[in-house]
Amino acid sequence: MNKLLTIGRRQVGDGYPCYLIAEMSANHAGDMQRAIEIIHAAKESGADCIKLQTYTPDTMTINSDKKYFQIKQGTWKGENLYHLYQKAYTPWEWQGRLKEETEKLKLDFLSTPFDKTAVDFLESLEVNAYKIASFELTDIPLIKYISLKGKPIIMSTGMSTLEEIEEAVATVRSQGNEKLCILKCSSAYPAVPGDMNLRTIQNLKDIFGISVGLSDHSMGSIGAVTAVAMGANVIEKHFCLSRKIENPDASFSMEPDEFKQMVEDIRTAERAMGRVSYDLSEREKTNRVFRRSIFAVKDIKKGETFTEKNVRVIRPAYGLSPRFYEDVINKVASEDIECGTPLEWSMIM
Repeated sequence: MNKLLTIGRRQVGDGYPCYLIAEMSANHAGDMQRAIEIIHAAKESGADCIKLQTYTPDTMTINSDKKYFQIKQGTWKGENLYHLYQKAYTPWEWQGRLKEETEKLKLDFLSTPFDKTAVDFLESLEVNAYKIASFELTDIPLIKYISLKGKPIIMSTGMSTLEEIEEAVATVRSQGNEKLCILKCSSAYPAVPGDMNLRTIQNLKDIFGISVGLSDHSMGSIGAVTAVAMGANVIEKHFCLSRKIENPDASFSMEPDEFKQMVEDIRTAERAMGRVSYDLSEREKTNRVFRRSIFAVKDIKKGETFTEKNVRVIRPAYGLSPRFYEDVINKVASEDIECGTPLEWSMIM
């Protein structure tokens, strides 16, 4: 059993329902009222937590047109980094209000800080947990600073080697913080199933002895549901009101009805996984009667020998078990037996 994590009102880890994070990211498209609507839609869709990102363009990069700051491929091809973050960031002056709205709905509030000033700001909001993004997994000073706050940390591992993950986990632990969950992640937008390698989830659990989940950028819910079936304790999905609302994250985000269906599928998968059990359900007990047993398939006279022609193993299961078929053959009937009668030991001598 891996170490449990407590976030808000929820226990996260093996033996508990998967913790479901709706990542707002840039899907507010610069409209605070839309951000509030996203929070309400996430609640209605079954999320446990709403997540923001806490940065400004200037805490992420510099305003430069040099080639190093141009995105040359992928979803944001042709964008300048600084200008992209201008479009995508969530104004800090909104975040206290969004946290209040989130908590009013009994959702957990989570944010990803991208530098120390963002951590300090979130501390002023009295957040109870932190998220570390895949792109910051190698920012050891930032991880150390967050870890020193002593709060639960969920850390994505996209693009990282095992050695880099080990260093990041060791950094958290070196600060006396054991409240950690890591997320398998394919940092492509959108991710494709062939790159997800979900079997890694259990391997990460075995290596680190902590809860592990999936930060899922793939389209649809099959990756998330499969991950839960393979042991994921957390699922994080980008969430929007509509992909038609233009913003940097819309194209790979889930709409409310899609997220709701994913939640239902995950909860169904959890019920189906159940526990290790060889007990019979009541439905199974009822259906046992339709197993096979030994029946007379011809009229048999007292003293007549049982043969493969007059007794057979057929459905249903009102007669002797098929395991006794060879013991019955060549024995003699102790009474007259009509065709269609299930055999009992008292009929055999």
